[in-house]
Amino acid sequence: MRADRLVSLVLLLRQHGRLSATALARELEVSTRTVLRDIEALSAAGVPVYAERGRHGGFALLPGFRTELTGLNHDEALALLIAGSRRGAQAFGLGSALASAMLKVVDALPESYRDTAAGAAERLLIDPETDLLSRRLVTEEAPDTVVAEVLRAVLAGHKLRIHYAAVDETPKWRTVDPIGLVTVRDRGYLLATRSGADRTYRLSRVLAAKQLPEPAQRPDRVDLDQAWQERSTRFRAGGDQVTVLVRVNPVRREDLLGTALAVRAEEPDTDGWLRLEVTFQDPRHAEWALWQLSTNAEALAPQWLRDSLRDRATTIATRYGGSS
Repeated sequence: MRADRLVSLVLLLRQHGRLSATALARELEVSTRTVLRDIEALSAAGVPVYAERGRHGGFALLPGFRTELTGLNHDEALALLIAGSRRGAQAFGLGSALASAMLKVVDALPESYRDTAAGAAERLLIDPETDLLSRRLVTEEAPDTVVAEVLRAVLAGHKLRIHYAAVDETPKWRTVDPIGLVTVRDRGYLLATRSGADRTYRLSRVLAAKQLPEPAQRPDRVDLDQAWQERSTRFRAGGDQVTVLVRVNPVRREDLLGTALAVRAEEPDTDGWLRLEVTFQDPRHAEWALWQLSTNAEALAPQWLRDSLRDRATTIATRYGGSS
């Protein structure tokens, strides 16, 4: 355990240049006395660490010293940084080990890539609302070319132009300032601002994307976990929400849950189907979600939703009922 801590101490000094004993103790989650003992151990082992006195002093390494960590390219290190979420580490009590590993990953990169890779961990959040074993890096049916272009803009900190198809609206081009990417239940979302206002876009509805050369107007640092929680809360609290009692074929259960704000009750129904009480953002969203499930779901209540779905189905049947 101490050997890992010593490596982490060296890597912290390499990446920050100079740190006080108090700062090192905070990063390593140990006492300042332990840090001082570790500094002495490093010096005895031949690591060129020295102390600088004064108000802004601390510990530093001689210029040019580098640990021997090789074998990772930029994309490999980036993938590890994305996969190594705080939630996963906490689930298995591996927080300190993960922090040490991430420091080594960043240090293994060429210097020109180091800032980009380290910053990526702040801009990408993988399934914050699901358990560790259910997490996936792959999102829904968003085109790979679109996801790649959005990702480039997010990591580069550039403005992004997207051709976006909102529900029941004609697709429109929008220029946004990307903040980060989040996946929830295998669905990808772009967190961004537009004209200074918060916006959240579902990746599967982005028909095309183009990174622009202009820098995005966004903060240098972001707590993406907190940002997602705040936006999710506002989304759930806003609008004219409706609660629907619905029967659904189990094979389409996840599709239904992926469009809902909340599920309050779920129990088996007849013929192997499930009966759920589901909350949607507004009446239009509820009708759209149930229509997508076709004959694999049935709205039991409220009556206005049943009437609306029946009227829509009747219109379609009438249109296609006769010969052309």
